[in-house]
Amino acid sequence: MQIEILPYIVVLAFFCELVDSTLGMGYGTTLTPLLLLFGYEPSVIVPAVLFSEFLTGILAGLFHHELGNVDFRRGSQDFKVMILMAVLSIVGVLIAVGIAVSVPSWVVKLYIGLLVLSMGIVILANHNKQLVFSWKRVAGLGFLAAFNKGISGGGYGPVVTGGQILSGIGSRSAIGIASLAEGLTSAVGLIAYMASGAPFPWALGPSLALGAVLSTPLAAFLVSRFSIKRLTLAIGGLSTVLGGYTLARLMF
Repeated sequence: MQIEILPYIVVLAFFCELVDSTLGMGYGTTLTPLLLLFGYEPSVIVPAVLFSEFLTGILAGLFHHELGNVDFRRGSQDFKVMILMAVLSIVGVLIAVGIAVSVPSWVVKLYIGLLVLSMGIVILANHNKQLVFSWKRVAGLGFLAAFNKGISGGGYGPVVTGGQILSGIGSRSAIGIASLAEGLTSAVGLIAYMASGAPFPWALGPSLALGAVLSTPLAAFLVSRFSIKRLTLAIGGLSTVLGGYTLARLMF
């Protein structure tokens, strides 16, 4: 077992997680391609990212709760939505694993790119409207997000955060719920990975975890200071960019 702390990885994880914990999306989507450029193999990146997302997701959820961005008290609506998202994550992963082996990767990427892009556009088009809360939309979009995570490893944050907003949940609550739910989802993924007998990436995991953990208090503080309208616009804008970026990479 060799544990290393790589300063450039710590800094990279800090800024990627700052975006993710502030807007509820973007950590794995931006970090994984960058780590590939640095020469790391996917077999090392995936468990290391899952490990850091597990830690930061839990911590970010707690910080968001403490600063009043979300209410995770037992019995609250936010707590019930988070539990629903976590359960759907497990179900979605199990179903996705059975499908992933028979679906070409380009089809998955095209599907996620179009889905995230369309959700971003819908959020931007409706940012001035007061959406009515709907458990059916929460459940449907939550399952879709979990399915994306299981079948491709990505596409969770943009759909689960944007989907909550389209289901009538406030921006701050959506970010806090997405952070904690993704942390629990990543824990399931990491357990499955370790159960397969694969080694834990000690050379990369600690650096990612350190940088990501350091950013979570700042991210939660920033969310508590942003206006709801600006947060909604930022989430819609980032979803549109990430969806367009996914499609551009597929075509070019």
